Amino acid sequence: MQPQLQRHASFQVAGPSARTTIHDEHDPAAARIVGLWVRFFDERFYESTCHRTADRRLYGVYSSYDAKARNVFDVTTGIAVSGGPSAVRIEDGDYLVFSGQGRMPQTVRDIWKTISRYFEEHPEIERLYRSDFEAYSGPEHVSIHIGVSLD
Repeated sequence: MQPQLQRHASFQVAGPSARTTIHDEHDPAAARIVGLWVRFFDERFYESTCHRTADRRLYGVYSSYDAKARNVFDVTTGIAVSGGPSAVRIEDGDYLVFSGQGRMPQTVRDIWKTISRYFEEHPEIERLYRSDFEAYSGPEHVSIHIGVSLD
């Protein structure tokens, strides 16, 4: 899979959030991301969130990475909003976009494995660890956007 380079303006996403680690997400007893998605759908955040934009995609946002151990981060499941007190900001800038189609969540897991391999094979591309996000445009369509510096 060859990623596509896209430039994004900043935008905001609102929904339930949690602090987690890569290690915890590999342990079903400690994982938080699946629970956030369950909460997002069970509590109907899509219908009840204020300040929604015309963007109807669902988002999984990775932000507030620990500066020393980048495997610690916040994750937010939500929708694009025009503001609000609990919204997380997607930083403007360049993103490598890895897209896939298929059964979730396995397709997402497979793409994240591809992303890890890609950055191992391309050390000249700097991953920024500011804000990365998954954008779901349908039940079997996802694009994962990874913030990069190409300088």
